[in-house]
Formats: sequence, C-alpha cells, structure tokens
Amino acid sequence: MRKRSVLALVIALVVPVGLRAQDGPLSLSFAAAVSRAAGAAPVLTLAGLQTEEARARVREARAPLLPGFSATGSWVNQTLNKDAFGVQFPNLPGFPSGRRIGPFDLFDARLRVTQTLFDYAGIMRVRVARSQLASVQADSGLAAESAVQAAALAYLRALRARAIVAARLADSALAAELVRLAQAQLDAEVGTAIDVTRARTQLVTAVGGLVLAKNLEARTRIDLARVMGLEPDTPLALTDTLAAALPLAELPATRDSLIALALEHRPDLVAEQARGFAARRAGSAISAERLPRVDLSANYGANGLSFGDAIATRLIALQVTIPILDGFRRESRQAQQQAGVRASDVRMAELRRQVAADVDAARLDLSSAEQQQAIAVDGLQLAQQELDQSRERFKAGVAGNIEVINAQLSFVRARDADIDARFGAAVARVALARAVGVARLLH
Repeated sequence: MRKRSVLALVIALVVPVGLRAQDGPLSLSFAAAVSRAAGAAPVLTLAGLQTEEARARVREARAPLLPGFSATGSWVNQTLNKDAFGVQFPNLPGFPSGRRIGPFDLFDARLRVTQTLFDYAGIMRVRVARSQLASVQADSGLAAESAVQAAALAYLRALRARAIVAARLADSALAAELVRLAQAQLDAEVGTAIDVTRARTQLVTAVGGLVLAKNLEARTRIDLARVMGLEPDTPLALTDTLAAALPLAELPATRDSLIALALEHRPDLVAEQARGFAARRAGSAISAERLPRVDLSANYGANGLSFGDAIATRLIALQVTIPILDGFRRESRQAQQQAGVRASDVRMAELRRQVAADVDAARLDLSSAEQQQAIAVDGLQLAQQELDQSRERFKAGVAGNIEVINAQLSFVRARDADIDARFGAAVARVALARAVGVARLLH
C-alpha cells in the first residue's frame, strides 16, 4: 500500500506544471525577457516619469525669458481723504467742502506685455535645468541596466530551478526502478528485504527532493513575472535552457578594452558626470546674477470715471536692474555650489576606480566559473560511469543495492554541481556585462 502511494505521488509530480496551469502560457526567451525588462519594467516607468518632470523644469526655467501677455479689467468705486496726500487743497466753489473726495467710479481695461531683453543669469538657469535633465536621463539608463540585470538573473534562476526539477524527476525514476529491481530479486529469492527497504527509503528521499524542487521552480517563475511587470500568476513557457551558452554579449577580451568600454557606457558614471556639469553651470548662473538685467514692459487700454468717457492710455517702460548687494546671499550660494562641484569630482574619481574594480572582479568570477563548469562536466561523466557500473553489478547479483545507492548519491551531487556550475557561469557573464554597462545588449 505504501509503495503504491509513493509511486502515485511520483507520477503526479512527473506531470509538468505547465500542463496543469492555465492555457496559452506566455512563450519567453532570454532575449525577450531582457528586451521586455529594458522597456516595460515598473522601475523604468518611474524613471520615465522623472524624466518628464525634469523636462517640465527646463520649460519652467525658460519661462521668464519668454514674452508675457495679460489682460485686465476693473471697476472701482471709492472715496479719498484729500489731506492724506500731504498737500492742503483749497475748497473750490461748486465742490463739496471737507476733506473727503467722492465717492466716484473708475473704469480701466488694459492689455499688458512684458519681455526680458537681457538676463544672462536666466539663460544660465535654463542650461542648468538642461544639465539636470541629462543627469535624470542617465539615471534612467542606470534603472534600465538594473532592470535588465534583475530580469536576466530571474530568468537564469528559473532555468536553474527547472533543471533541478528535471534532475529530481530523473532521481525519482531511478529510485523507482531500483525499488522494482530489489523487489524482483527478493521475489526470486536472490535478494534481501533490507535491499527493498533501502530502495524505498531512497525513493521517498527523491520524492521529497522533487517536491522542494517543484516549489522552487514555481517561486522563481513568480519572481520572473514580477521583475518584468507581469501579474504573478502569469503562466510562462521558458524557451531557453541552462545548457545553452546564456547569456551572450559581444564584449572585448582584454581588460583595458573592457574598462575603456565601461568608462564610456556605465550609466552611473554618465549620471555623475551630468550632475557635476549641472553643479558647475549652477555656479556660473549664480555668478551671472551680478550682471545687469534689462526688461521691457508695455500696456495699452482705456480708463475713465465712467465707461462712456474712458479714453485710450498707454505705457512703455524700459527697466535696467543692476544687482549691487543682497546680503552676501549670492556668495553663500556660490560656496555651496563649489562644494558640490568638489564633491562630484571626488565621486567621479571613486566611480572610475569602482568601474575598474567591478570589471576585474567580474572577469575573475567568469574565469573561475568557466573552470568550475569544465570540472563539473568531468565529474558528472565519472559519476555516470560509476552509477552504470554499480547497477550492472547489482543486476548481476554480485553486489548489494547499497553500492548503487552510494553511486546514485554521488551522481546526484555531481549533477547538482554541474547545474550550479552552468548557472554560475551564466551569472558571471551577466555580471561582466553589467560591470561594463552593456547589460541591455545581452541576448
């Protein structure tokens, strides 16, 4: 009874998850996952909104340099105290005596136009806003690189989990075969009951490993869907395998070429350069505030004591403003900007060193992973030979199944090591592309 229940569980677990999921799973290759993450990840949507916000700040900074136009209309009914003007007006015949004038009405309708003719500080503020936009756009590139790296790693983890499930399925099938062989030998009175018990114990262990592997695979698919901005329950059909040489990226082989490429493409370096440039321009804009500013304003309209007797009036004014002293606020702001520029220079130097360190570390990891992968292949081949030979000896009755079980455990470890080595090499290639700043070119 116990044997049938265990075998039934094995059969249930052998049925692929995709066959029990929703119809029409999303077919997804590694290249498609990377491409989707580079264009539709939630973090990129937020980065795009920040870019739009920075563009709006550029338009806001440009607004004071553009013409202004307004229209006003007013009606006022008021009284005045003539003595409040500081002049003693005589009482004229025919006019009310006393200090109060009015009440009287005043109508006014007017069009106003203003235009800045020269404001170098305003021009520099526009340039500062544009530099800040470039910095935000570079930050968007950094977000894209991070999103691609997250999607690539999630895809590779899902492939690794699927490979582990396949390995546990093979382990379960081998353990079930060992149970049948041990039972057949016991029935033929050439085997022992302890061999059957050992085989069943191995089968139960394999089934437990398969349950854990299935759970891990389901969780990695959830993580992959979320990284790409999909619903967690979206069924995915991964079209690539961990056995393939994933991922691929056209990168130079030498260290100097990789570092030169990284210094050119690393988005965090580009973003810091843009921030430093914006800080320098902001300092120039503050210095430009000491220069004269020239504004032109004009208005045209009609006003009068009543609507019927209103007459046309106009005003044209040219105003020159020369800043002289503002309590040394400009000097304080200038000092802040200069400190910010120096801090940016320090960060740039540190980022350059970090770029070189990241490239060196990624190259070391990739070299080590490739060597481990070659070793794992040899180990898997030897473990397979050991398992085949022990099975033949058990079938021939010259050895007990303990030898097969030990060989099977060695084969399981070798196969897991091979999966981990392939996964480690793929992760190292992703890390190298990310260190260079070209993760978006992975395929």
